Amino acid sequence: MATKAVQENAEDAATAVKKSARRAKTRVSPEELHGPSPNIATNLAIADIALRSGSMLARQAVERAFLGRRYSPSKAAKILKGRTMGETLLHRTLAKVALRSVPGAILVGGALMAKTLYDRSKAREAALEGEAKLQDMAEDGAED
Repeated sequence: MATKAVQENAEDAATAVKKSARRAKTRVSPEELHGPSPNIATNLAIADIALRSGSMLARQAVERAFLGRRYSPSKAAKILKGRTMGETLLHRTLAKVALRSVPGAILVGGALMAKTLYDRSKAREAALEGEAKLQDMAEDGAED
């Protein structure tokens, strides 16, 4: 009995979605759709800035989430602020290599996996070394 009611509700929901989809079909041709500016180059610049800003915010949120498990928000912010330009460029370069080709993704992914396995095998030493490095980064970030 309960399964019949669930099935009827699912059918009703499917019907409602189909009706909404039919009503929502585009009646405007792609040529008539414009961005906020009549200049295409401006629209591309707006889209580029919006996408880069969104990806930067997402990256910062993920970085803070990883550090937030172990450190206070203020110390996590100091650690992130204390990164060197070389580290930032290295990470950006590795990400570009990984995104541009399958062999690059395999190479970067394999290197990260090897580093993780190495760190796990040397967990105690790696934890102490990582703590010392993060403390230095936090101190550098506090100075700025």
